[in-house]
Amino acid sequence: MNMIAPESTRGVSARPPVRWRLCWENDLELADHIELSDFFRKTYGPTGEFNAKPFEGHRSWAGARPEIRAIGYDDRGVAIHIAALRRFIKIGQTDLLVAELGLYGVRPDLEGLGITHSIRVMYPVLRDLGVPFGFGTVRAALQKHITRLLGRKGLATVLPGLRVRSARPDIYLTVPPTRVEDVVGLVLPIARPMSEWPAGDTIERNGPEL
Repeated sequence: MNMIAPESTRGVSARPPVRWRLCWENDLELADHIELSDFFRKTYGPTGEFNAKPFEGHRSWAGARPEIRAIGYDDRGVAIHIAALRRFIKIGQTDLLVAELGLYGVRPDLEGLGITHSIRVMYPVLRDLGVPFGFGTVRAALQKHITRLLGRKGLATVLPGLRVRSARPDIYLTVPPTRVEDVVGLVLPIARPMSEWPAGDTIERNGPEL
């Protein structure tokens, strides 16, 4: 996919506009993976000792590999990143097609741009994919932050108190092959209204987290 129109950074005069590139995973070149791997290591590294480890060896994904990415660039390189992967999750006894959103990152010097810009860029992408819902998860500690940035602005419905079971991306002899996490869910109604989101607070991801 081609570059799309620059995202305005009005009100922050020192920041140049961000140019968004939408690309399928197969269209990434080796140089793209190397650049993204460096971006994620520098972005996730300060958040925890092991958070940058999945991106070693020029790997540009952490768990499940994404299907499509939105990458924001400025004159210093990669500035913001978010990705999506179509998959079926199970809520209770209901199998539901979603586009899972993940691999979100913003360069530390651009944190003011926030996740709201990424979600706005992804909305038309998800409509083109024809999925009923966009879905993502964040740590429970971020509930107030995400509600302020997305929930109150009508960009997503925030679902606290979810329990999500996922497959680990790798097999280890010392831990189970799946893990269960208490998280906050984000749901973006795309082709179906929020009233059709299945009831239930336990979700089977049936694969690694994006």
